[in-house]
Amino acid sequence: MGRMSVEELPEYAERVLEVAELIPPGRVMTYGDVAEWLGEGGPRQVGRVMALYGGAVPWWRVVRADGAFLPGHELRALGHYRDEGTPLRETGRAASTEGHLPKLDMRRARWDGGEGGTGPDDVHADADADERPGGAGGRGRAGRAGTHT
Repeated sequence: MGRMSVEELPEYAERVLEVAELIPPGRVMTYGDVAEWLGEGGPRQVGRVMALYGGAVPWWRVVRADGAFLPGHELRALGHYRDEGTPLRETGRAASTEGHLPKLDMRRARWDGGEGGTGPDDVHADADADERPGGAGGRGRAGRAGTHT
């Protein structure tokens, strides 16, 4: 068998990057959402993978749960969000002051894994449960109920 460069990636990292590539333009998943989708690891592990290997995928679509932009990459991320029409929210009157950036509108931007970017909790639990590597272990709809605020 021929050697491929992806063989050098740890299997978990490869799986995280595959999920990042599934997120539609204009939508985002949190680090925790990606870990839950995989049924393995947690937000910190996903964040570490994205920090080390995320440059090869749409990294700006895997985000912090609070909607804040990735430190050090704010302007690049903002450019991608504007190009893709990702829902943003201004941070108040201070947002018009130079140096203040909007945040992601997590209620509208967050993607649950449904086809065509459907709304939160519509199809995530049932549509992809069989496709998750390692199985979801009963993390379906109940595990997601409190994530959308």
